[in-house]
Amino acid sequence: MRASLVSAAILGLASQAASIDPLVIKGSKWFNSKTGAQFFVKGIDYQPDITSTSAVRDPLADTAGCTRDLPFLKDLGVNAIRVYQTEPFGNHDKCMSMLADAGIYVMLDLSTPTETINRDTPSYDVDLLGYYQRKVDTFSKYDNVFAFLAGNEVTNAYNNTGASAYVKAALRDVKSYIKSKHLTIPVGYATNDDADIRWQLQTYFDCGSISDRADFYGINLYEWCGPTATFESSGYADVVKNFTSWDVPVLLTEYGCNAIKPRTFPEIAAIYGSNMTSSFSGGFVYEYVEEPNEYGLVKVSGSTGTKTADYDYFKKALAAVNPSGVSMSSYTPNGKQQSCPSVAASNNWIASSTLPPVPSNATCSCMMNTLTCVSKQSTIPTSAGDLAKFGQSVSTIFGTVCGSVDCSAVSGNATAGKYGKYSFCDPIQRVSWVMTEWYNEQRNVDGSCDFGGFAKIVSVKSSDDSSCSDQKDDPKSPSGSSSDKGDSPSSSSSAAKTLGGAPSMAALSVSVVLAMLTAALF
Repeated sequence: MRASLVSAAILGLASQAASIDPLVIKGSKWFNSKTGAQFFVKGIDYQPDITSTSAVRDPLADTAGCTRDLPFLKDLGVNAIRVYQTEPFGNHDKCMSMLADAGIYVMLDLSTPTETINRDTPSYDVDLLGYYQRKVDTFSKYDNVFAFLAGNEVTNAYNNTGASAYVKAALRDVKSYIKSKHLTIPVGYATNDDADIRWQLQTYFDCGSISDRADFYGINLYEWCGPTATFESSGYADVVKNFTSWDVPVLLTEYGCNAIKPRTFPEIAAIYGSNMTSSFSGGFVYEYVEEPNEYGLVKVSGSTGTKTADYDYFKKALAAVNPSGVSMSSYTPNGKQQSCPSVAASNNWIASSTLPPVPSNATCSCMMNTLTCVSKQSTIPTSAGDLAKFGQSVSTIFGTVCGSVDCSAVSGNATAGKYGKYSFCDPIQRVSWVMTEWYNEQRNVDGSCDFGGFAKIVSVKSSDDSSCSDQKDDPKSPSGSSSDKGDSPSSSSSAAKTLGGAPSMAALSVSVVLAMLTAALF
């Protein structure tokens, strides 16, 4: 285990022996930290039962599901799984231990459908950072967790490339948090393969200071379709040539076109052969569980699983490859870091290399104590009806006030690389700031702090916010988790957000509220 024996005993984990060697990165390759052998991911994307419920799923907290699926994973010969949705609560010990005993490593996405950066109206606040940090705390103790993903296909077209600035900021802050814990788990990004923005995306996540850059890069690639396609005709060759001198590991975070069935996976020979192993570290086939899109290798139902037509083809193709690597001691990295893409419509890129600031709960708390006109609601509602009403109220307030008052302090512009000093505060804090600005603009006349019954007047704790930006959170504690976010209300309560338990409509409505709030500023 990554935890020391003393801390393990405190946590009740001392009986769990480490059964797998941690992986480390050197240059553009992964290595076994104990043996020094190069590690190639022979993986599968794993998210069983994701369509059977509207709630966020955590398969690594489902011991029965892990017990059902582990024999299939071992039989397939995979050495890693990528898990899209997990939660920073619940008990993961049994599943993670079973996987470790089977020699299976785990790559975890930090985001979920309810805790993510919206590509069309991106924002990044203290609560999202806190959620990511708590997930790191939950899973970093397991030696077979070898990587985190800070985003998956957030940018998928030119007009939403600005969202990448917010993803990269989250990646930067999670890396910093991991470092503060004296851990070395890498944090990367997974992208789709859009030819128009392919090069811009991969260089953006590789440029800048080492603290800002992705530690590895993943590509979701579905171009190799059918047994007659080749390395060249499939487009794989075009993708690979862009990484011939890359300075961090690159792998396929999804692959496996299903336009022609059954899938026989001829691309596996290339992924683990001489065409790719010098620059790629393997990949994850999409996917383990059969869904309506028919990519699955196993149909699951309750405690049983049955093989699909693709299962044996994948197993045979994976067993036939034995990638040849180098030893860590003999390997000298020679990759080159990339320059940031230029920000211009002609370059299909609108994300500045200047990233949003690190979210600070202390800053937002300080700001709230200077406000006089604040939201009556202390938390974001969870029911669909109340959320819709709340979202409309917030959108109307922003749209009305910010047409007359400068709201740059609570907004951000990723293209210009300009972010307000309170742009990372939560929605209730931001709308409270906006209402106070309006109230002050109207010289506190009666009725100017009402907003249709949405607001109330409170006593000011401090009349000066000049020092608020200097207030920083404890770098070793998750953001957004403090019960004290100022004397005025906030929305950080996990009970209010109902992570992992809210109906899908409510979860979607939270995203809609955040999107409406952000959109109202532009």
